[in-house]
Amino acid sequence: MTAPSPRRLGVVARERQQGLDELIDHVRRAADERGMEVSFERAIADYAPGSAAFDLDAEPVDMILSLGGDGTLLRAARMVMPYQLPVLGINLGNLGFLTSAAEEELESALYRLAAGDYFLDHRVTLKAWVIDEHGGELDLHHALNDFTVHKAVAAARVTRLDLWVEGGGRPEEIGSFSGDGVILASPTGSTAYSLAAGGPIVHPTMECLVVTPICPHTLAVRPLVIPASRKVTIRAADPDQDLILTVDGQEVRGLGFGEAVRVERGDQEIHLVRFPGQSFFATLRRKLSWAVRSGDGS
Repeated sequence: MTAPSPRRLGVVARERQQGLDELIDHVRRAADERGMEVSFERAIADYAPGSAAFDLDAEPVDMILSLGGDGTLLRAARMVMPYQLPVLGINLGNLGFLTSAAEEELESALYRLAAGDYFLDHRVTLKAWVIDEHGGELDLHHALNDFTVHKAVAAARVTRLDLWVEGGGRPEEIGSFSGDGVILASPTGSTAYSLAAGGPIVHPTMECLVVTPICPHTLAVRPLVIPASRKVTIRAADPDQDLILTVDGQEVRGLGFGEAVRVERGDQEIHLVRFPGQSFFATLRRKLSWAVRSGDGS
């Protein structure tokens, strides 16, 4: 079945991206040749004279085109989360695990969009409430990949964290450990920071949360995979500890005295644009060289 052809593309990119002027001009020409209108996020609209800056509340676009690496795509994903817009990532960085096409494939990717030759890869998200010492909800954050609770960068000491799980009954203690922090990852985020910290690779269609300790000071603590129906609360064993909540490796929120973080499955999904022939396992082999045999060029 042919997917709907998008007619209005919203473009997201890093303002400091090298060669941004030429790249934007390339996008405009390629989109125009395929009957697509393009507008740009406000931060880069000045690099596209004569083009409008999109406003997702006033005049939604049909799809977001993310120009950059995984960091740019994660930012775009959080931007469109309330609007359920699909995101196509064009990789300008090194890894680009979440992206679907390389920079030199931009024109062919737009051609396939116009022809409806694509499908949507639905990814679950996470949300995290910062809660006070009495359990009151203070502020809400959303992530596609992960939330990390960790010590402040300037602190040269480990931190001790208490972890609790709730859902399906009364809250239950997971346990306590000392280390550099803990990562709460979605299945999508299992191949990011969590993987680097020793966590498992989880297929993106799984409904689960991955709890990965960072440099635990014991051999008895290992990553956990728990149902997405459960909520995990992370609290400093010592309320005076200087902790930080990091969202998708980008947004940072310091945690005050006695504050904790409760992570659970998000209410929205992110729809990543994929092209026929692309799959999670093929991406694992190509991007991470997972289980690639010597001389295998796949």
